Amino acid sequence: MQADGSVKYDEEYILNPQGQRLFTCRWLPVEREPKALVFLCHGYALESSTCMKGAGTRLATAGYAAYSMDYKGHGKSCGLLGYIDSFDDIVTDYLHYVTSIVDKSENKGRKKFLLGESAGGALALLIHGRQSEYWDGAILAAPMCKIAEEVTPNAMVVWVIKMLANIIPTWGIVPIPQDLVEASFRDPRIRENPNCYKGRPRLKTALELVRAGLEVEQGLPQVSLPFLVVHGGGDIVTDISASKMLFEIAGSTDKSLKMYPGMWHSLIYGEMPENLDIVFADIIAWLDERTAPIIPASLEVEIS
Repeated sequence: MQADGSVKYDEEYILNPQGQRLFTCRWLPVEREPKALVFLCHGYALESSTCMKGAGTRLATAGYAAYSMDYKGHGKSCGLLGYIDSFDDIVTDYLHYVTSIVDKSENKGRKKFLLGESAGGALALLIHGRQSEYWDGAILAAPMCKIAEEVTPNAMVVWVIKMLANIIPTWGIVPIPQDLVEASFRDPRIRENPNCYKGRPRLKTALELVRAGLEVEQGLPQVSLPFLVVHGGGDIVTDISASKMLFEIAGSTDKSLKMYPGMWHSLIYGEMPENLDIVFADIIAWLDERTAPIIPASLEVEIS
């Protein structure tokens, strides 16, 4: 356990339903009850303890309990780094983790939010798809509803990938036009993180990401929870039109979209501090509006 002023940080390994070891961490406000629980979903090839540190610290400082988990094949969790055998398994593992936190006696009745970036945004939407009435809202940063054409292999390459993935699924040989790490993160400290996968996408991983993105896109009309979408105007990794499509198509009655001109793909942990300040001011304001105590009308009259 580490305490730094108003924030307490903890790490813990848990077992998923298959008995595999997964890394988790949390940032908690000190000497105050959390306003709500926020579950952080990191992007493909990334991890929690470093990449989500800024987000977790900012949220805990603002009074929220923030939780994150490294998926299998990511960060400090088990599995081959950068390899996704099944995106469905990631959804199942994350739901198992969420339940273990929410069911604790001290968390009974607390509101629950998801915060996901890129592939983590896709994960958040798929989690909502399995638990449509469970969540109180979500913040989606450049969610992977559709992969940008600039980093999508052409149709012939995709066909070859499908064939090879059945034979050599773990091989990292998928050609992409852009260096995803260089194109995603303006902050060099994130680029240099040794717990992040920096090689070419593995064959099965690429197919699972495409499949997950298609599943998310097909399910957009059924999205019903309150959500805030944030997207950088300079993003060349996740298609900006997909965030606009999510905003327009989703069935939610409480939905917001904020664009940040000149910012890159990673608004949660890859931008420079001054840009993160801007983004998180909006995120925390959105959360505060949805966690503020409801004052009865009669009491408002008495107070006034």
